[in-house]
Amino acid sequence: VGKGKLSLLEEKEIQSDSAGEVTFIRASPNGAMVLVAYSSGMVEYFLADSNGISKRQTFKPFDGAPLRQLDFLFGGVSAVMTGADGRQEQWSLFRPDESGERLFGKTKEFPKLASEPVVFAASQRNRTFLTGTGKDFSIRHSTSGVVRWSGKIDSSPTLAVLDAKGENFIVATANGDARRYAIRDPHPEANWKAFFGKVWYEGGAKPIYQWQSTGGTDDFEPKLSLTPLIFGSLKGTAYALLFSVPVALLAAVFSAAFLPLEIKRIVKPVMEIMSSLPSVVLGFLAGLWLAPILETRVPSVVLMILLIPLMALLVGYCWSHLPIWIRNRFENGGEWLIVLPFLILAGWLGWYLGPVLESVFLIYKDPATGREIADFRLWWPQATGIPFEQRNSMVLGFMMGFAVIPVIFTIAEDALSNVPKSLTAAAAALGANRWQVLWTVMLPVASSGIFSALMIGFGRAVGETMIMVMATGNTPVTDWNIFNGMRTLSANIAVELPEAPVGSTHYRTLFLGAVVLFAMTFVMNTVAELLRQRLRERNKIV
Repeated sequence: VGKGKLSLLEEKEIQSDSAGEVTFIRASPNGAMVLVAYSSGMVEYFLADSNGISKRQTFKPFDGAPLRQLDFLFGGVSAVMTGADGRQEQWSLFRPDESGERLFGKTKEFPKLASEPVVFAASQRNRTFLTGTGKDFSIRHSTSGVVRWSGKIDSSPTLAVLDAKGENFIVATANGDARRYAIRDPHPEANWKAFFGKVWYEGGAKPIYQWQSTGGTDDFEPKLSLTPLIFGSLKGTAYALLFSVPVALLAAVFSAAFLPLEIKRIVKPVMEIMSSLPSVVLGFLAGLWLAPILETRVPSVVLMILLIPLMALLVGYCWSHLPIWIRNRFENGGEWLIVLPFLILAGWLGWYLGPVLESVFLIYKDPATGREIADFRLWWPQATGIPFEQRNSMVLGFMMGFAVIPVIFTIAEDALSNVPKSLTAAAAALGANRWQVLWTVMLPVASSGIFSALMIGFGRAVGETMIMVMATGNTPVTDWNIFNGMRTLSANIAVELPEAPVGSTHYRTLFLGAVVLFAMTFVMNTVAELLRQRLRERNKIV
């Protein structure tokens, strides 16, 4: 380094059991790994670490056929090999299982090369490499496994090199001639397979969908799959609507068809005021207030979700069997005064019975000591094998539902209230009770408006940003586990766009995510409008 001289630190002789002549010796850029190929087709992997130099693996690519080419790629984790028959493969280090050592395995296959000598040059800045035989050359991308460019050059070189910026490659022939060719491929890692397909990344045990746009080293391999983000957007929307749609629609139905007018004049403005709350405030409450509560009270919340509807059904059933002279003491819609105390009682019972249920049934057994602990957070991963995170889809469902409920309620309630009074009065005059009037007259006539309310609620949920950022953990995973988080397209754009270099692949990919989000909402809204028009035509009043 500097003015110092290079010196030999250690010399060690390594014995090999492989038969045949050595054809290739390749060292990784950091000098820690060495691959040795033999004429018998055998390849040996040596590793230098704190324990010294040792042979870690012996393998046979191409079914034992001898190799025509062997070189490391940028980063020193993968090697590209070409067989005698022209087959070209990428072998990378990965762990077959979580506890095992990283060993080489075949991860990619590339199109065959001709039978002439192989020329190879790895990029010094990304995962592309130049390869070819004779005058036929191509630039290939190792992460996605696609050919970025293929064509013919003017000569048959014996040596090639890619410059540091990846903007040119220089080839040299046997007689000493050299030529330079320009390359125009600023975003080699961007292609449809990388964005929407499964890719086998270096170090991975299998092809996966993964988003990881930044890393801590220069040899980082970008992972730009939009699939986890699309999945996260749909997952977050589904859990938000799962909570908000039943509450909002039932509240709209009760307000429009059963609630007394003087109470309705108070309830409806209060529900509409809820929609004015800033989403950043709701995200703050979800992440710092609601998530810690739900973390320790999951059994209580589950019991409340079950007991409150069951209590409402039970009270309604008992009320319908009371003598008529008792029921007539309450004007139409006043029955909520009877139901409300029982619902509060059901919620109270669910909240305080949750720890009892947890202490009896949800027992975690410590594998090391055998100690039993009544804790749902520990029991859930042990019983199901899937993780439990504090910021999860349940937290998001409640808080996003709180944001979506006012939108769905207001539009659905207006649609039900605007059903002509002449229709409801006529149905009542024919002997229909209030439920029959609602089911046979109000819901069919207002169906297009109710459907519009659901679609607007869907658009509100899928486009939400701050609540998604603050309440979900922002992890790009692809599972439906309600106790795990997600990362959505909108949240990903909000988090990463300020830090993305303008014009980079990352920057352009974020804009592609915005286009995908727009396309999703556009398609859903178009389909929804067509269905709404059909409902309107079918149930219109002539």
